[in-house]
Amino acid sequence: MKPVTYIIIGAGSRGTGYASYALRYPDQAEVVGVAEPRDPARLRLVTEHDIPPHNIYTDWREVAERERFADAVVITTQDAMHAEPAIALAQKGYHILLEKPMAPNAADCQRIVEAVKASGVILGVGHVMLYTPYTQTLKKIIDDGAIGEIVSIQHLEPVGYWHQAHSFVRGNWRNEQESSFMLLAKSCHDLDWLRYIMGERCLSVSSFGALKHFRKEEKPKEAGAALRCLECDYEPKCPYSAKKIYLGRLAQGRTGWPVGILTFDVTVEGVTEALRTGPYGRCVYECDNDVVDHQVVNMLFEGRKTASFTMTAFTEAAPRRTSIFGTRGEIYGDGYKIYLTDFLTDQKKEIDVPAPDASIVGGHGGGDYGLMSAFITAVSKNDPSMLLSGPDETLESHLMVFAAEQARRENRVVHLYS
Repeated sequence: MKPVTYIIIGAGSRGTGYASYALRYPDQAEVVGVAEPRDPARLRLVTEHDIPPHNIYTDWREVAERERFADAVVITTQDAMHAEPAIALAQKGYHILLEKPMAPNAADCQRIVEAVKASGVILGVGHVMLYTPYTQTLKKIIDDGAIGEIVSIQHLEPVGYWHQAHSFVRGNWRNEQESSFMLLAKSCHDLDWLRYIMGERCLSVSSFGALKHFRKEEKPKEAGAALRCLECDYEPKCPYSAKKIYLGRLAQGRTGWPVGILTFDVTVEGVTEALRTGPYGRCVYECDNDVVDHQVVNMLFEGRKTASFTMTAFTEAAPRRTSIFGTRGEIYGDGYKIYLTDFLTDQKKEIDVPAPDASIVGGHGGGDYGLMSAFITAVSKNDPSMLLSGPDETLESHLMVFAAEQARRENRVVHLYS
């Protein structure tokens, strides 16, 4: 079969990652175009994929003005910039892989789904957690009846202290007006995953959470605490030090994410200059962040089933951890292993999960590869069932997230269905 051709709309770290699938599997996929306003990011993708000059753009609107020249588009712009290109390019007949979240509000999510359905194109959304070997192994164990019927789930998203500081205090997702609220930006993955594992609709939600620590009021009172880490006398005692997070990793030879987000010049001089002048060198107590740093969500599903979810910054950046309680057994999983207890026999079993590909396509526990493989197959066969969730399921899980945030803000239970 001919390789599926696709265009990258937004050539940042996620766009580059999805594009790398074509480098690894050129018989299946080919990147034939790019739209990216930043010269270094655009040129990097052009060079890696030998994209012809007539398919290189700085704005997705230039792609939309042309007749369709690829099978699909991969949209990895910032969250608030998803809806317009997704709708316009669906109307052009492109199949779409859209990075999560779909959009920062329910109305735009609905508009995207309507446009995709009206145009008859395939929509995949970057809920890569569904596509990991771990999730698929876990789902099969549950579907095979190993723990009977699920009654409740506890799920933890340990964001990580330095990841919170990088992405949600100093970085692109720190401010709701510029991106989206924390639960949507970081954890729409998780509520979508819970919906998938539970296999039932979520009926009602409640939620609590706040921005507790990364505020000016929490800044150390010691003399010499400054606005930037490079100028701060307190910095050696601060776990959120930008010098520690970025220059520390660079000293270990780690030039990828998150170091590569700061600058394209990943030398000591380049990273130091970025910390001196850019947003990632700011004191975490002096930023313009307003997203929460911890949140809990309680969910009631059909069939009297419940789930609780915790997102917190104040952990090591570790894999998600989940306990699943069933009528005939219990499961604990940590992303690498699954531990199963059978109530009838009282036997315990440890189940290893197939290791994901170590390449960049193996990111997110193999979920990046799994999603891209499913999407490329779906497009090549014109068969949306190759994806684990379609537009309706994806919209449903997004509406769970919006309801949970509404519950947090209004301090009440929100019912998704009247």
